[in-house]
Amino acid sequence: MADVTAKRLPQPGNGCEKGLKAIMNKGIVARLLFLVLALTLLAGCGSSFSPKSSEPPTPASLSADNLNLIFVVSEDLAYQASGDINPSTANLTNQGLQRSLLMAPFLQQQVLGMQNVTGIYALEPMTHLQTAGKYPDIVALETIQQFAMLNQTTISYGGSPPVTANSYPIFASYSLEAALPPDVAPPAFLCAACQGLDFRHQDGDNEVLVSGILKANAPGFYVFSAPWETVSAVMANLNQREGYNLTLPASYISPNYIYAISIAPSGSASLVTYDSHITPPATYPVLSPPPASTACTAQTHFSITVTGGQDGAVIPAGTNTNETVYFVRHADAHPYNWWDDGNYIGEGQWRALDLPNALRDKIHPTQVYAIDPSVGNPGGDGSIASSYVRPALTVEPYAIANNLPLNLAASVPVFSQNPPEQPLSTFASAFFFNGGAFSNQTILVGWEHDHIPPTVNALLTSYGGNGPLAPTKWPDTDYDTIWTVKLDAVGNVTVNDGMCEGIDSGTLPNTPPQF
Repeated sequence: MADVTAKRLPQPGNGCEKGLKAIMNKGIVARLLFLVLALTLLAGCGSSFSPKSSEPPTPASLSADNLNLIFVVSEDLAYQASGDINPSTANLTNQGLQRSLLMAPFLQQQVLGMQNVTGIYALEPMTHLQTAGKYPDIVALETIQQFAMLNQTTISYGGSPPVTANSYPIFASYSLEAALPPDVAPPAFLCAACQGLDFRHQDGDNEVLVSGILKANAPGFYVFSAPWETVSAVMANLNQREGYNLTLPASYISPNYIYAISIAPSGSASLVTYDSHITPPATYPVLSPPPASTACTAQTHFSITVTGGQDGAVIPAGTNTNETVYFVRHADAHPYNWWDDGNYIGEGQWRALDLPNALRDKIHPTQVYAIDPSVGNPGGDGSIASSYVRPALTVEPYAIANNLPLNLAASVPVFSQNPPEQPLSTFASAFFFNGGAFSNQTILVGWEHDHIPPTVNALLTSYGGNGPLAPTKWPDTDYDTIWTVKLDAVGNVTVNDGMCEGIDSGTLPNTPPQF
């Protein structure tokens, strides 16, 4: 045994110090007895040794034989842990983002027992607008995104071998039966299988979603991410409707709590409560190792300027002034160009989380926008039914790190104008560049790569004249380039692709970063 009496022990205060000295003066006391007594005194003196014997053990992982409804409570302005939500933006803080990243492995390991998830459902952001700015609630999606990256999805295309990636679709689309929220464009595609959770509980749509899962009666792990108001209402309704007689939590406790209603094959149900005990740091997450940088060589460089009164160009009425828009593509999403689950993949999580670092000192936006993640994709050969969450989740970490809200261009019917059949995205162009709403603003926009050129070219075309257009095709393998659009004090426009994020896709791991 090591000679513990020869080592300097931590110096407790008050009566504890006297107790330790008394013991140390008795050289004849057995070393083992001294160690036990010293630790006992230290424990009673408020040292860092704090056994948690009084706390109940973490429940066992859920059974894959059961149908498990797992509720992760995302944070909002009404129910949150101190320091997790920015009161001005209703978005996560760095601390709140850290909590979501740390919650993911707990959910995977302790709750699901390393089993693959069966379905992930998140709040439809536009159904819950907060602050005077009416910012959509993107927190529920970000809360569950790292967990989605810890799962895997396999997709087939034609006669090709199936392809598996570290990613999982998150369903956050609007119910086909419920009325859309205000200022939301009707969906271009109907996707009944993509429904998420509605903060408004419009026309009982949340109950329809959960009832559908119960009716299908497929064992597995169904994870829901929504604020306490929604989670508590869904659990209470389910408990009453099905007659489970469960003792549900009476009030909000903490974002560390996860509730699971586990339904056995016999039909009996039990409530299992997990506490992750997470204490997140308040700093932005550090990626290890940091992603490798790269030069801006993914696209052939171009620069176009259109000036009113030259070459037949006329500045359109209502064109914004003193505006800069940076278009970025969503993070890495396709292990093959046909593979699509609406989310990005493990490599993309590295890019999204590194975006604040990559863009530091390059751009200084005042606003961040993205496609509404509730846009649905009905799926097909090479893709699966999913909500189009990846553009919003790509720029969300940047918004968090820079204390900005994440806005959604929900009134733009993005996929109702698709190239090459419709080469100009006039709806998106009008939204961003006309009407004055974004005059004197600098905006970072997370978008779909096939729709960035048509949006920019719709703007250029609106000036008339004989000027050139931007390239009509964004390379499928390019996740790095940034297109910059600038409108000057009178509405003359300049477009170029001379800047990039500088993150090397080729070196990004195919598994997400671990926290």
